[in-house]
Amino acid sequence: MWVEAVTQWLGKLSIEPTALTQLVVALGLIVLIAILTHLVLHRLVRRVMEWLAGSGGAEQVWKRALFEQQLFKRVSFIVQALIIQIQAQHWLEPGSMTLLLISSLTQLWILLFSVLVLFALLDVLLELSQYSRATRDLPLRGIFQGVKLTSVVLAAVIAVSILIGKSPVILFSGLGAMTAVLLLVFKDPLMGLVAGIQLSANKMLSVGDWLEMSRYGADGAVVDVNLTTVKVQNWDNTITTIPTYALISDSFKNWRGMQESGGRRIMRSVHIDVSSVAFLTEDDIARLRKSSVLSPYIEQRLTEVAQYNEAHGIDLSSPLNGRRLTNLGTFRAYLNTYLKTHPRIHPQMIMMVRQLEATSQGVPIQIYAFTNTTAWVEYENIQADIFDHVLAVIPVFGLRLHQSPTGYDIRQLKLPDTRTD
Repeated sequence: MWVEAVTQWLGKLSIEPTALTQLVVALGLIVLIAILTHLVLHRLVRRVMEWLAGSGGAEQVWKRALFEQQLFKRVSFIVQALIIQIQAQHWLEPGSMTLLLISSLTQLWILLFSVLVLFALLDVLLELSQYSRATRDLPLRGIFQGVKLTSVVLAAVIAVSILIGKSPVILFSGLGAMTAVLLLVFKDPLMGLVAGIQLSANKMLSVGDWLEMSRYGADGAVVDVNLTTVKVQNWDNTITTIPTYALISDSFKNWRGMQESGGRRIMRSVHIDVSSVAFLTEDDIARLRKSSVLSPYIEQRLTEVAQYNEAHGIDLSSPLNGRRLTNLGTFRAYLNTYLKTHPRIHPQMIMMVRQLEATSQGVPIQIYAFTNTTAWVEYENIQADIFDHVLAVIPVFGLRLHQSPTGYDIRQLKLPDTRTD
């Protein structure tokens, strides 16, 4: 019907209605409508969509997610290609070379922008996932990159089938012989994809976790988990890149449990000189009783010791007989009470002061407790304050720290005068 209308229109213009002129008119109409469609979609509809997206309460989120990723723009190009293809099938001669060429080009155009629409949609979902706690902890970037890689391979096969005019099923059946080659070429992406799924399913790692992996020199916060690599920003601001599959095959330490618990462990020792360990004298007891922290402990222990010695008829004239208080045991009791009353020690977590095996470096007295914060700077300040106090009170109990002689100690030694008159 449109051919007759074009023939009549060309006759009125005194133009011979040949096949060539009809083809030129048809192509002109296709191009004209394509231009009009482009102007309507990109200058009118797109502006309206931007205004609608910017009128809500989450303006910045949707504007960045939908329009900076160019999702609507790519969908518009697919609509334009569909309109061109429909026009070509309606206006051009069936089976003509021109129709075949336009159909092939529009199909390739639709395939290309379909893949780009998928990419944009995945990028939008990845960006929006950062606003949800449930999805923010998942390594979605690696999974989405795997989907992108798969879609590119499928699109390439379909594009070849369009160009040669064969069914894509035939090409897919022929890929079986190339499976080994494909597995070799895409070994790292495939292993990374599997590793990313395992990390996500088992909740082993997510962006923001503190990861420590000494084999790769990594000790810092995870900033990115993608298809093939995991990026860790170390505490010295350097970046360490780790293969994703290495997190499955090798061992690593994730400090997320510590961060979520609300407490960070203190496990540090002071070494006491063995020669300074002794029984408390009456003067020592009278002096230590003045401490409000130690007074209840000393009174309780003195009562227990006196009852035991009296019940067993102990001769206290020899220090080898009976039970007595030691300065080291009293020091441990003081530290226990001190930690229990410290405002920055977590009261719900394990806390103790223990004596470790004596070595050539002295008797280790270890403080094992948890602070009520996981912030690194606060933790270090709390730990330093505690051990500042510990080092300062050690002499009060008649104890000495063990330390190797320094150059200052050597210089204090006075050699005897061997000169003769």
